[in-house]
Amino acid sequence: MAAIPGDVGFVHLHVHSSCSLLESSLPISTLAKLSLADGMPAIAITDTNNLFGALEFSEKISGAGIQPIIGVQLCIDFDDRPQARGRPGGMSEARGNLVLLAATEEGYQNLLHLSSYAFLHTQTADMIHLPVAELEGYTTGVIALTGGPGGPIDQALQAGLPDVARERLIRLAKMLPDRLYVELQRHGLAEERRIEPYVLDLADELALPLVATGEAFFPGEEDYEAHDALLCISEGRMVSDDERRKLTSEHRFKSRAEMRSLFQDIPEAIENTVEIAMRCSWRPHTRKPILPRFVAADDDQAEGAALRKMALAGLEKRLAMQGLAPGLSEETYRKRLDFELSVIEGMKFPGYFLIVADFIQWAKAERIPVGPGRGSGAGSLVAYSLTITDLDPLRFGLLFERFLNPERVSMPDFDIDFCQERRDEVIAYVRDRYGIDRVAQIITFGSLLARGVMRDVGR
Repeated sequence: MAAIPGDVGFVHLHVHSSCSLLESSLPISTLAKLSLADGMPAIAITDTNNLFGALEFSEKISGAGIQPIIGVQLCIDFDDRPQARGRPGGMSEARGNLVLLAATEEGYQNLLHLSSYAFLHTQTADMIHLPVAELEGYTTGVIALTGGPGGPIDQALQAGLPDVARERLIRLAKMLPDRLYVELQRHGLAEERRIEPYVLDLADELALPLVATGEAFFPGEEDYEAHDALLCISEGRMVSDDERRKLTSEHRFKSRAEMRSLFQDIPEAIENTVEIAMRCSWRPHTRKPILPRFVAADDDQAEGAALRKMALAGLEKRLAMQGLAPGLSEETYRKRLDFELSVIEGMKFPGYFLIVADFIQWAKAERIPVGPGRGSGAGSLVAYSLTITDLDPLRFGLLFERFLNPERVSMPDFDIDFCQERRDEVIAYVRDRYGIDRVAQIITFGSLLARGVMRDVGR
């Protein structure tokens, strides 16, 4: 359990960083500065349907001497649409956002599963969501908040369905024994004021604890107008359009004093934020890369031998077909190959080369167009011999040291281009051959820098 003093007053547990894409304008670095300036001992990140910022948040917040709490806001589908009860209603009434916080490492792993499931099993044209049944079995080590106005309990109450709200709350309480908190928010919205008495009654009836949150999307009140423009960019709407999503200036990142004042009539809701922070005792850490192992080799020595054998055979084929570079001998090529292999083996990267060569050779055998190779990897004769690249580095005077250098240890990185229409086949091959749990894809986040902001706001 985390060591947090009991007199801290309030801990933010529902905060959106800029990883809530086109929804929040709170960079993680800004969150660290704001938290430090207010003397916050802990803070949670709860981005919409993703954990993209979890590791960066964990490192930067802890680096500032603050306890990071990793969470996610997930849209949950309860599959209890009002029309099934003889009432008109839309699909949205069956869904609402839950805030899930990782209290332990197992809880974090469960969050990873749940967020991944939501992305992978949502129809392309539909809003990312998770069936409530999928929550069963993945709540160990997880603390949940009911989500406030956008949550499934409040949504049902707003729709005039108190029985549905009660049933949902009971179901969640069974899935999360002693780990479910009824969330209260006060951003000056009419719907918040209207249903708060009903939320309080439900929590009292079911003996569930309350928790106060301020759902933060931007740093300060002066940032409200710019953030409103961000929401318009996200939805492709005009600022003057009244029929669009709007927040209030109260959705800023508030200080502990502001939050204590806002909920001074319900002190237990403030105290429970500290209790929850004390229950969240784990955070993700960075770790060294886990080097891949080639499936045909069972240890480092076998990988090295397999790579050397394949590279020598490949070089012979290349020289027989392409010939020597002008002024160079076959001995020059062999010395260069031996030098590269010794570096690759010394840095324990044979498995990486074997795996890359494997799926590139498979793609070529399947007549999937593959690029000739880009970047510093084109300076490797081993890569040329394995047909990873198609450029003779000696012919063009390319340096292997730009790609791998024992004095500057870093992972090798081949820039490989596959046919856009058939690249999924290559990914499927790698996934099937090496295991779905050992393959990942990387996302690149674009930033709204000055020029892009001017263009998008103007548009």
